[in-house]
Amino acid sequence: MTTVAERPDVARADGPRAARSRSDRVGIYLLLLPSLLPIVVLSVFPLVRGIYLGFTDARAGRHAEVSFTGLANYRELLGDELFWNSFKIGLLWAVGVTVLQFVLALGLALLLNQQLRFRGAARVLAVVPWAMPPVVVGILWKLVYHPDAGLLNEFFHRVGADGMRTNWLGDFSTALPAVIIVGVWAGMPQTTVVLLAGLQGVPRELHEAAAVDGAGTWHRFRNVTLPALAPVIVAITSLDFIWNFNSFGLVYVLTTGGPGGKTMLPMLFAYEEAFRYGNYGYAAALGNVMVVIIVALLAVYLRRRLREAN
Repeated sequence: MTTVAERPDVARADGPRAARSRSDRVGIYLLLLPSLLPIVVLSVFPLVRGIYLGFTDARAGRHAEVSFTGLANYRELLGDELFWNSFKIGLLWAVGVTVLQFVLALGLALLLNQQLRFRGAARVLAVVPWAMPPVVVGILWKLVYHPDAGLLNEFFHRVGADGMRTNWLGDFSTALPAVIIVGVWAGMPQTTVVLLAGLQGVPRELHEAAAVDGAGTWHRFRNVTLPALAPVIVAITSLDFIWNFNSFGLVYVLTTGGPGGKTMLPMLFAYEEAFRYGNYGYAAALGNVMVVIIVALLAVYLRRRLREAN
């Protein structure tokens, strides 16, 4: 019996086929190169560079010498009360904004899912804050909170409640709640859109069957709507928490971390260390810690999603 290896016609056919296969792979890599190059240059390289700087004593200066210091920055970070205070503020900010975003967005999504008049216009208006850059949102709300000419204090003045007028962004007791309200307003649209899409995917037959069985509105919401929305709720709240914990621009424009560090989020603290005090190595170490925390949160989220999928 003649084997495939002994057949010269098959051997001749395999040669060009293998060459074509290698040529196709090279062509695919060449096609991917223009899209991979910006990712490597703008994402991968800065990440690797930042990880390296976290183990050095790099400082601002054109000719500043850089030496490897190992875990010195991380040991300093463990005893840095300012960092841990900013970490606690970041958790309060992320949890507060995420919870309020979800509750208000769920209510708005339920409302927009009804057969309302001008529902299309209402849906467009609901996503307007999403289209605004964080810097613009920060400037807008800074004018609203202005202690002298702000809309909020002017409203209290006109209704005769002058005792409620205050410097919302400059007072220790009101700065963080005021910033959280802005974060909720700016981030609620995307949560609303995702929840609204999830609501439209809930089969109407389930509600009709529950209504036939005598279930009221609240029981249908608790036993039909919420279980059907569970995967969507887990996804959007997890991502909202990560986005909020990693936020920077909005709070920077509003308060720059003040007053007295009451709104100093972790990313703001790292920014201050790098560009105000010139401690590039220490700021990079702070950034590395934030990356580890965010990756851990993503791992928990993905693990839960995969467990639900299986």
